[in-house]
Amino acid sequence: MNDLEAQASPYRWPAEWEPQECIWLAWPHNPDTWPGRVQFMPLSFVRFIRCVTEILPVRLLVPPSLRDQAAQWLTNVPGVEFVPYGTNDCWIRDYGPTFVRRTDDDSLVGIDWRYNAWGGKYPPWDSDAAAAETICTLADVPRIESPLTLEGGALETDGGGRLLTTTSCLVTETRNPGWTKNAIARELHRCLGITEILWLDDGGLEGDDTDGHIDQVARFVDRNNVVVAVSSTAADPSAASLEDNYRQLRIWSQQTEPAVHVHRLPIPPPRLIDGQRVPESYCNFLRLGPQRILVPQFRNPASDRVALAILRNLLPSTEVVGVDAADLVWGLGAMHCASQQQPSKAVVAEVARLWTGGES
Repeated sequence: MNDLEAQASPYRWPAEWEPQECIWLAWPHNPDTWPGRVQFMPLSFVRFIRCVTEILPVRLLVPPSLRDQAAQWLTNVPGVEFVPYGTNDCWIRDYGPTFVRRTDDDSLVGIDWRYNAWGGKYPPWDSDAAAAETICTLADVPRIESPLTLEGGALETDGGGRLLTTTSCLVTETRNPGWTKNAIARELHRCLGITEILWLDDGGLEGDDTDGHIDQVARFVDRNNVVVAVSSTAADPSAASLEDNYRQLRIWSQQTEPAVHVHRLPIPPPRLIDGQRVPESYCNFLRLGPQRILVPQFRNPASDRVALAILRNLLPSTEVVGVDAADLVWGLGAMHCASQQQPSKAVVAEVARLWTGGES
């Protein structure tokens, strides 16, 4: 038994492939996020939203002044609820609540982390920092505040107590001054029920402004399989660090239980927009419960096809759908960054056990 297992947490963070209630999104509007290209974002989001609402309802945060614009774009898209809220930015993965289940009755709780826009990089962030409270109220779930400053994209779980993250995003003076790695681990255990953490140490993609979010680097596809971003060309400046992430995951995969298979998920060759590298990674996919996975596509036919083929091979019973993200990624994120899933409110214990890979 490790230190995190010594005292039980009252919460469990579900995996993304477990049943979901809805997907929370925030309407894109900040011109500083997409310099010179914000006009392309509504169409990009409409494509994304349409792929979501075919499976799950969407609850969309929209500044009141942009409600008519959003409604016009989404006229023919059913399943969208407009929530009047003035966000600073659209990356709701990072400032929205992390929904967990109580272990005693399976009811939902929203974890409200502190948020400072990726270590204070992009002021103002006051509205985004307050969004989790509003979302929890609208979702009618209790809210638990954490003293940790972190973004949702920095955390990845298998739903069974294991967590992938990066040291560079959590153990940092710009987010959590004075916090040790052990103290952070204890708080993650308290809030999420985490019992095992793999800390990747070599960061993320060139062009990524988050300091190395895990949702750009490595993702569980189920409890026994992880995909990891690797470079498709040796000339990529990110090649060495991504390869080291792969090496760390391979070592861990032979030590953790249940065993994990690690699969390479090559990213496209580097692409520049206005001289700046955009962090294109197929790891930034969004799971819509067990039914569908939305995979970003970057208008590179060869690498896009390879990514879809890898994920379809790993998930034969899940619909794997490619969604154009070539414009969205100019804002330095894709579909996972722009979304936050809310698990189904009522899940029978036996069903929850099956989704997390419990023994029969």
